[in-house]
This record gives sequence, C-alpha cells and structure tokens, in this order.
Amino acid sequence: MKKVNVTIQITSGLEARPVAFLVQLASRFDSSIYLVRSDKKVNAKSIMGMMAIGLVPGESLEVQAEGADEEAAAQAVAGYLSGEVQE
Repeated sequence: MKKVNVTIQITSGLEARPVAFLVQLASRFDSSIYLVRSDKKVNAKSIMGMMAIGLVPGESLEVQAEGADEEAAAQAVAGYLSGEVQE
C-alpha cells in the first residue's frame, strides 16, 4: 500500500466540477484509492463519497492506494489535490 500525505491546495475547493475531475482521475487506475481524514475514509472513485467528505483548501489528508499501479495512482491524486496537476 502506498500512502501520501497532502494538503489540499485547489483554490476553488472541492465543489462539483473539481470532485468530478478527481473521480475521473482516480478511475483511470486499477488500484483501490481512498482519501483518509481523521476518522473518515472514502473511496476516491465514488462521486457521492467525495462530495460527502466535504474537503476544503488548506486541509490535510492521506491518500492511500493499493494495487498494481498504486505508486502512480497515489502520486496522481495527491498531485491534483496539492494543485500540482491541473484539470
């Protein structure tokens, strides 16, 4: 399992459009991908789960990926959340 800590730097926050892009990005990978914040763990490939977690800019969380392409999956999702990867 690959784990990456990240601080959310998406200026618009995680509203509908950025969440949809994040889910599409995560769905490109075969690995299971989860975002973990405090006591909540949500599937990054689930739009409902991502909307329900309510992430905001400046918040820290952990990206967890497990599977054949876990390294690339975790880095891609963390890169998007940290603002390094654009839509």
